[in-house]
Amino acid sequence: MLGASFCSSFTLAPDTAIRKSPYASHSEFPPASKIFIRNLPYSMSESTLKKEFSNFGRIVEVKLVKDEGTNQSRGFGFVQYTSQEAAVLALEQMDSKFLEGRMVHVEIAKPLRNHGSYPRTSGPPKEDLRKQVS
Repeated sequence: MLGASFCSSFTLAPDTAIRKSPYASHSEFPPASKIFIRNLPYSMSESTLKKEFSNFGRIVEVKLVKDEGTNQSRGFGFVQYTSQEAAVLALEQMDSKFLEGRMVHVEIAKPLRNHGSYPRTSGPPKEDLRKQVS
């Protein structure tokens, strides 16, 4: 899906220099090293997800999103790699592939804005409103 021009537009640090401790902050990794996977089978576990995506590079974190009330998978999750190259390779190899009978879709994860809340709407700026009335 994404060509070599996407990969070459970023500067990547070697894997060995990125992670200093097992508790390293995820902000130490390139922004595009996290992928979003949707349409996952509801029966899939984090360990199975990690196994399926570990062929493409070293994984930092696997997060399967679950319903708070039932603790059942919501059918999507995230995989964070140590490098952007591994994330792009996983995207190219796994997008539109079948896992446990379901076609999964893989994208580069987008960063959260305002920690997942919806943007506030407040109407037009007050300056513009005054100019229209005058």
